[in-house]
Amino acid sequence: MICFTLFTWKFVQYSHRSAFQVMGYCLSTAKGAAETLKFNMALILLPVCRNTITWLRKNPGFNSVIPFNDNINFHKLIAGGIVIGVILHGGTHMACDFPRISGSDHSVFRQTIAAGFGYQQPSYFQILATTEVATGIAMVILMMIAFTLATRWPRRRSRSLPRSVRKVTGYNMFWYSHHLFVLVYALLIVHSMFLFLTDNLFEKTTWMYIAIPVLLYAGERMIRAIRSGFSEVKILKVSLYSGKVLYLKLRKPQYFRHKSGMYIFIQCPQISPFEWHPFSLTSGPEDDYLSVHIRTLGDWSYQLYSLFQEAKLTGPKQNPKIYIDGPYGASSQDHIKYDIVVMVGLGIGITPFISILKDIVTRLKNSTTDHAACGEGRPEKTPLKAYLYWVTREQSSFNWFMDVMKEIAEANQKQSVVEIFNFLTSVYQEGDARSALITIIQSLYQAKHGIDIISRTPVHTQFGRPNWLNIFSKLARRHRGARIGVFYCGPKALARELEKLCTKFSTETNTRFVFHKEYY
Repeated sequence: MICFTLFTWKFVQYSHRSAFQVMGYCLSTAKGAAETLKFNMALILLPVCRNTITWLRKNPGFNSVIPFNDNINFHKLIAGGIVIGVILHGGTHMACDFPRISGSDHSVFRQTIAAGFGYQQPSYFQILATTEVATGIAMVILMMIAFTLATRWPRRRSRSLPRSVRKVTGYNMFWYSHHLFVLVYALLIVHSMFLFLTDNLFEKTTWMYIAIPVLLYAGERMIRAIRSGFSEVKILKVSLYSGKVLYLKLRKPQYFRHKSGMYIFIQCPQISPFEWHPFSLTSGPEDDYLSVHIRTLGDWSYQLYSLFQEAKLTGPKQNPKIYIDGPYGASSQDHIKYDIVVMVGLGIGITPFISILKDIVTRLKNSTTDHAACGEGRPEKTPLKAYLYWVTREQSSFNWFMDVMKEIAEANQKQSVVEIFNFLTSVYQEGDARSALITIIQSLYQAKHGIDIISRTPVHTQFGRPNWLNIFSKLARRHRGARIGVFYCGPKALARELEKLCTKFSTETNTRFVFHKEYY
């Protein structure tokens, strides 16, 4: 609505300018699109001001109205608006306005816009050589590079891309190309100062749009730079798990305070002094340390894993330096809004939920200890019930959080607040003759020792993929009328299925399912 209003306002304004006699509605269209571009170039910085968003999340009023969890989707949406604006603004200038200026009647030109060109009617190529047009073209080229490398296939270095193209793609290229925006904003200021249709400084409003967002974003980056100078952390423990998963246990800085579900940024100067990558914290708020589990899914994480693998061979004193920045808010934090929480993690997607489970268990222990005499039950701001569904293909994945699962199972014996369901998809589902033998062995071993032979924890492992329709149906029957928060972390394909089920059961039953998603 704001973009539409700005476009209409500028379109009408330039329809009454003398330059309209030369360029017509092409000029009005270009200037209307330019106004939306100014607004969107200012707005696109706000969704990535993470410190500001994390601070605003603390306010219940803002958090209930503003969809902070969709900040990256909103960032992408604004980028789409910028693409449309660039096509309209640049396209109408190049294809319509400039040819009309160079080919207009000389007398009409002198009576209207000649002053802006030193009373010399320019050719098409002379217009292209002006500061305004040259900076505009340069901005478009830089934005095309950044936008293209930010799309899914180049960012993830898809195998469907030609081999020659894959060499210049990947997360690192996306990260570095995205920082071309520094040049883009510098060119934008220059571009706005050399408008040849006006000398009125009050009409050169670009700086008014972008000043506050740019200063806010620059301040955030300065805070990160300052914090990084004091935030080298001591590595207490390093573990390398199968599946190329790196576990880091870090000393918790004194100033560091976080809530369950938050994430931090990590930098390793031996890989790059500029790159910061986000990882969910798997340590609880009450733990005296910080921990992360990092799976090698890209260039940077592969290099980090290799560095610690080498350090394991040479000795702990050779561990690479690690800097941290944060903590930052994430959608998983919203679990405290619900009485019933359902968490679904695929593979390494379980990591955002580990700190939540630890937090719930800690609160359970504290409530049992502190309020046993008073007979008080549920701790403040803790779900009445939490369900975790962990779906993984590799049996060895269960080693990543074996100690946590055991701790949760022990704490959960007195108060059945947490229910954990492990699914191993590389084995045929229970009831299939091909997995009958291993099912029998698994049942006998758990009956005798109380430990699941697959996960080596008290949590029973089920085979095959979960039947999500049945799971949601049971949840709807068990918690009639409740408001259930469903949190998902994993690939997009399952997210769409879960979101449809949430909508289906919210519509067909009196139980409301609210879906939250994160992608890795």
